[in-house]
Amino acid sequence: MTTLVIGASENPSRYSYKAVELLRKKGFDVLAIGNRSGRIQDIEINTEQVIPNKIDTITLYISSNNQEYLKYKIIQARPRRVIFNPGAENEMFEEELKENGIETLNACTLVMLTTGQY
Repeated sequence: MTTLVIGASENPSRYSYKAVELLRKKGFDVLAIGNRSGRIQDIEINTEQVIPNKIDTITLYISSNNQEYLKYKIIQARPRRVIFNPGAENEMFEEELKENGIETLNACTLVMLTTGQY
């Protein structure tokens, strides 16, 4: 299963960085999109907002204001689910995703991974 982390950062204190690390440690394939290019271990942070098909999960680490330009791309990619991490909650976008048959969760990816709920 491939997870796309949107809002990825090279800063080790950021939750998006920790999520990429833990996803890799748990054996998931990971792609990352961020505002600045860089790397998190062996994962390149892509600055182009290209969302490939065949993504199982998209986990968001960007505010609702910054999600607007990605809505259409996310819906078109048809992931199985989208996780809205704390600070990324967006009820209107969640409804759009649900209308398109995409599961949504208001949850913390890190907690889900550490408790076996991912």
